[in-house]
Amino acid sequence: MATMAVATCSLVNRYAFATRSPRSPSSSARAAPRQVPSISASPPPPPPPLKKKVLVPIGMGTEEMEAVIIVDVLRRAGADVLVASVERELEVEASSGTRLVADASIADCADEIFDLVALPGGMPGSVRLRDSEILRKMTIKHAEEKRLYGAICAAPAVVLMPWGLHRRKQITCHPAFMDKLPNFRAVKSNIQVSGELTTSRGPGTTFQFALSFVEQLFGCTLAEDIAKILLMQIDGGRQRSEEFNKVDWSFDHTPHVLVPVANGSEEIEVVMLVDILRRAKVDAVVASVEKSLQIVGSQNIKIIADKSLSDASKSTYDLIILPGGVAGAERLAKSRILKRLLREQKEVGRMYGGICSSPAILHKQGLLKGQTATAHPSVIGQLTGKVIDDAGVVIDGKLITGQGLGTMMDLSLAIVKKLFGHARARSVAEGIVFDYPKS
Repeated sequence: MATMAVATCSLVNRYAFATRSPRSPSSSARAAPRQVPSISASPPPPPPPLKKKVLVPIGMGTEEMEAVIIVDVLRRAGADVLVASVERELEVEASSGTRLVADASIADCADEIFDLVALPGGMPGSVRLRDSEILRKMTIKHAEEKRLYGAICAAPAVVLMPWGLHRRKQITCHPAFMDKLPNFRAVKSNIQVSGELTTSRGPGTTFQFALSFVEQLFGCTLAEDIAKILLMQIDGGRQRSEEFNKVDWSFDHTPHVLVPVANGSEEIEVVMLVDILRRAKVDAVVASVEKSLQIVGSQNIKIIADKSLSDASKSTYDLIILPGGVAGAERLAKSRILKRLLREQKEVGRMYGGICSSPAILHKQGLLKGQTATAHPSVIGQLTGKVIDDAGVVIDGKLITGQGLGTMMDLSLAIVKKLFGHARARSVAEGIVFDYPKS
């Protein structure tokens, strides 16, 4: 696996497994011009630094994991991220069926200047981005001005190449599209930084992709801080999962999973879980506990649920799993309908679980009694039963809990493995370019 040639940020080296081509002298990373000292006896205080502006365009069929992770991570870093729809409507149905609502249309921001343009992949989402004339002109002008830009998954081959933005750059993309890249420029690395351009392989490398942008825009220290917040794995210091009291989760029907959401729910957790389950052919239903189907996540990403929880409660689910986000978990805890569903789920012996801060909610409702669990480090102290703090995912019988964020791939694939077996989980992992055990 290739390693990054930059030694100044060891954290991104450990996460990104990237290679970096020399940045041109005229790039945006060049040193700022020397300031001439003021002759005033009392110089005015310097103005506050302007926020870095980032454009993330989306279209019908955009890969939702990639779009949401990029936006979430960069907003956590303090960037002013604008999600722009290339469609006529702001609402966009992504590749696995998640409905996202953009902040603006691409036409509304055509004259704005951004520090970074980051293109998510997915099909036909990449084609929709490629065919947007406004986005094409914006991105070409942006690149000509030596500003940062990037693309992931199918987008390097489907979008950048027709626009001519791959020339004289080393690039990578999803393995299914590698044959579309020029042989002498294609690089099989998770992250490839080549001058102002950064490319990556797929949903499973998107955290690395986003952290690379944090490093380039804000520096290594902040990239390291954000990686810790995201609970990213560092040098194998945490077990992926641990299981106790193993029981069979398989069914003779398509498994039905309920994912309740609220304002303040952690959108990374919601989208990653639902995307991976649907790839595995699970019937995953996102249900809002709010009066509206549209919820606003913890990082202000707007998601439209499939149903209200009231409507969803008329069906039976093989698994109910709660996403985290402190504010979102608190709102889920107030739902009488959800309390009833969870109580019934445990009483009849069906599966349930929680991620991030939501295991604390399960604990308060008496649903963790006598079982082993984990949770986000900030709330794990609230659990009074047997707690595992050195595993990202813990399964105990028909209960599954996870620490959240950076452990979501492992949790989602652990559910797939329990429902369908290792081969299905590995197949899904390969499709999203996520490193998964062979056995």
